[in-house]
Amino acid sequence: MAVFQWTGIDAKGKDVKGVRDADNPKLLRVLLKKDGILATAIEEEHVAQARARSAGEVDFGRMFQRVSALDIALLTRQLATLLHSGVPLVEALSALIEQVDKPMLQSALTQIRDKVNEGTSFAEALEAHPKIFESLFVNMVAAGEASGTLDTVLERLADQLDASAELSGKVSGALAYPAFMLLFAGTVVGFMMVVVVPKVTAIFEDFGQVLPWYTRLLIFFSNTLMDYWWLLAGVAAGTVYGFVHWIGTTEGRATFDAKILKVPIVGQLILLICIARFARTLATLLSSGVPLLTALDITKRVLGNVELMGVIDAVRNAIREGETIAAPLKRSGKFPPIVTHMIAIGERTGQLEAMLEHVATAYDNQVTVRLNAMTALLEPIMIVVMGVIVGSIAMSILMPMMQMSEFIG
Repeated sequence: MAVFQWTGIDAKGKDVKGVRDADNPKLLRVLLKKDGILATAIEEEHVAQARARSAGEVDFGRMFQRVSALDIALLTRQLATLLHSGVPLVEALSALIEQVDKPMLQSALTQIRDKVNEGTSFAEALEAHPKIFESLFVNMVAAGEASGTLDTVLERLADQLDASAELSGKVSGALAYPAFMLLFAGTVVGFMMVVVVPKVTAIFEDFGQVLPWYTRLLIFFSNTLMDYWWLLAGVAAGTVYGFVHWIGTTEGRATFDAKILKVPIVGQLILLICIARFARTLATLLSSGVPLLTALDITKRVLGNVELMGVIDAVRNAIREGETIAAPLKRSGKFPPIVTHMIAIGERTGQLEAMLEHVATAYDNQVTVRLNAMTALLEPIMIVVMGVIVGSIAMSILMPMMQMSEFIG
């Protein structure tokens, strides 16, 4: 069964398009006609994508319909529910395909279902779509298939994805307000410097009055911004490009990740987030039956910090030589003593997964508390800073005007 991209006209005369599987284009036309759609063009998806790439076309619809972590979490939970109810895997995948509304995900699920129907394992079918299903997902599914507990593993995986999405949402939400305030403040200051200040300074020039130093400084900044905006924009763009290029290199990324952990407040917050991810991911993988070394290798990749990834590599090497997890973590000096102590207890008592879950929950809570505190602190600070900047501009304009009015009077 092939996957086709199609365009057509519905019963109301509107142009519609989508992705659907069928044995051949003729059968797809029949199926679409039953749905009240007159197909005008049908093309196999891989052919359409190859043609678009060769022609340099960009599918903006797909660009803005990327599959999110929440999409995968919802899909995983629904699949777990269907499997737990006794629905066969192929039939469960078919049911999910019918309700998915994102073409990229629908196409991937269709191909996965066809592969599974041909005898390929579910994990191997998922592995062909790394942009949608990460190695964490694939390895947990493989463990679930091997142990015959795929529905249980999928439920754990859905919980893991939900927790990760919730943590990411907290971080994004905390950063949204400062980002908006910076954008708003920059817009206001830019408007005043480009529009308001030049008009007022023209009045000062007509009177030939000696201006205070702070007013002259304001005029200098305004003239520089108006006359050399193109140069300033170029410097800013070049700086951003240079930074992105540098951080894209192996050495640059390693240096940046090491330095960012040492930044006050921010570095501590990043460390808390990474520890929470480490503990929850490792606990989920181990409880799903994934071997320890494989689980550590997968966990390393979800941390997002090269410095801490190096620590996990050292842990894996130490375990190969017969050590425990806690000892090399403690030697690294990157993980807090309470974390290594709880992991050591978990290893001694055989309750490592439970201890890791406790660590993850505790650090998730710490992240929430820190983010709330930072947001509460940033709001008044940014308001005060914005008030000082706008007030300084206003004072630099009003003080000479008051002096001129006294001179005229």
